[in-house]
Amino acid sequence: MESATNTASTVRIRASELEGRGWLNTGGAELNLEKLRGKIVILDFWTFCCINCLHVLDELRPLEQEYKDVLVTVGVHSPKFEHEADPVALAAAVERYDITHPVLDDPDLITWQAYSARAWPTLVVVDPEGYIVAHLSGEGHAAGLASFIPELIAEHEAKGTLHRGDGPYVAPEPVSRDLRFPGKVLPLADGNFLVADTGHHRLVEMGPDLATVIRTIGAGTKGHSDGPAERAEFNEPQGLALLPASLAAQVGYDVVVADSVNHRLRGITLATGQVRTVAGNGVQRLLEAGPARVDDDGATASATELGTAPLEIALSSPWDVAYSSVLETVVVAMAGTHQIFGFDPASGNVTIVAGNGLEGLLDGAADQAWFAQPSGLTEDAKGNIWVADSETSALRVLKFGDAAGPGGRRVTVETAIGEGLFDFGFRDGDAAQARLQHPLGVAVLPDGSVAVADTYNGAVRRYDPATRQVSTLARGLAEPSDVLLDESGEVPLLMVVEANRHQLIRLPLPKNALQVDEGSVQTQRPRTPVASGELALAVRFSAPTGQKLDDRWGDPTQLKVSSTPPELLVSGAGTSVGLSRTLVLSPDVPEGVLHLTARAAACDGPEDASGEIPDHAACHLYQQDWGIPVLLSADGASELVLDLRGMD
Repeated sequence: MESATNTASTVRIRASELEGRGWLNTGGAELNLEKLRGKIVILDFWTFCCINCLHVLDELRPLEQEYKDVLVTVGVHSPKFEHEADPVALAAAVERYDITHPVLDDPDLITWQAYSARAWPTLVVVDPEGYIVAHLSGEGHAAGLASFIPELIAEHEAKGTLHRGDGPYVAPEPVSRDLRFPGKVLPLADGNFLVADTGHHRLVEMGPDLATVIRTIGAGTKGHSDGPAERAEFNEPQGLALLPASLAAQVGYDVVVADSVNHRLRGITLATGQVRTVAGNGVQRLLEAGPARVDDDGATASATELGTAPLEIALSSPWDVAYSSVLETVVVAMAGTHQIFGFDPASGNVTIVAGNGLEGLLDGAADQAWFAQPSGLTEDAKGNIWVADSETSALRVLKFGDAAGPGGRRVTVETAIGEGLFDFGFRDGDAAQARLQHPLGVAVLPDGSVAVADTYNGAVRRYDPATRQVSTLARGLAEPSDVLLDESGEVPLLMVVEANRHQLIRLPLPKNALQVDEGSVQTQRPRTPVASGELALAVRFSAPTGQKLDDRWGDPTQLKVSSTPPELLVSGAGTSVGLSRTLVLSPDVPEGVLHLTARAAACDGPEDASGEIPDHAACHLYQQDWGIPVLLSADGASELVLDLRGMD
């Protein structure tokens, strides 16, 4: 059995300076490490497209509040997509996600490279003397930091190197708006529209003119509570799905809401505005209670399984919902686990419809398919479910056969537009060559084609399944987050949710769509020079103080390896236990990308001298996906070391 831990380094490494284009949330002041000396600093390398990065923002909030006199978080925004390098878009994202710490704009990845960051998100902890003391990749590190920070406080108070007092954060001036970063829209039978007013943590029913507010559902405060419309609370609600009338009468509510940051589905009774929770226990699915282990198939086993107790099931950032007439259930774009779930309002049953939880683009049988932050759903006339798969900049489709499977159907996944996690652009034409940039919404048009809210291109695109051609219906939009076919008038129109202009607009369906070709792009990250032949791969993981690797069912770690192109790996691909492996790289492939997923399960305890994990212990799953661009060269490295949770 391969060791799951690594010996900590004894060499102290001084933190590199913070360099970039500028600072946000500092009142115009420039920060550097000298100004932060005496504080514990968490560098949060993030990009605003990344759902895991958004999870980390929320994980850090309680720590920032509890230790506000000694802890400073610095967000280092290192963009993945071209649009994210736009300073206006970054400023909007900082406002949208209520970020209350300084943010360094690092569009050229200067600080990213200085700290050898390889994944979003990455956390680097710097002690009050300016030395790096921890590297953490992925999400789920809040419990470990909660035990580590007091250790640093005690150490540096004893040394006299800890300085208490206010940090450098300066709050921006508040802005008042009717809507704030709206997410999704739903047409109602009476001609009104229900809007997810995401930034105000509520729903707004608007009249046909898209300006008159009929009513609001939700108090407008961030939180979770059920009850009457004026007292209920949401946390960044997104997708909305209207149930068939007969089903709504049976279950007592009409609309299902994807309450994204609450990790729950909510039910709305339109007649009264009453809000109830219909699925989700509020615990993000990555961190589940109960015994945890990593199985051979990559799934996590725990005391909470998918089933017919929907309020006990952990979900993860549900982003959109749509009713499937084929499955007779609500399908859910579960952005946080890169899967499509199903929720049956009648039985309460929660299922996984498609996706095995690995992040990427892979078609085929539903249980083997890979998604990457699915964020938009719609059903076409044939019952297919179209998916805006945002992180792969892809348009995917779920098709249903007759064999056994979820809902009695065999489900397969196909890609209409898209190439992979790091491929994007703005290109029309043949679908095989066409490119999107982080789409969030989809809608079916009268001719059976599919409209796509191509969010980071500021456009609405059209895909024709009959001809497999892609065109542009509109551009110049401000982060369109949803698109809808509005058939309420004499002529069908496109309704677009412009998130960054905080409005809904109508656009005519053009008779002659545009043909745009601004090129195909790949995310530009530094390539790692490696030698052909054997490459020793190791992922460092050290369980936090107070936690113990959960080895009750064998090795609690797992490593999955693949490559693009597949020919890059002569051997070493596949999934197995352990966090180290020897890969063999082909000398005939000059460059490529290594795709790596590492997982480790640890539990709180032990509480006594027995050394055994108590049955009631809270358990935690640590996971990170890496895409490492490599360049083969004669003098390249023969080893690659990554940090899942590395301590210095």
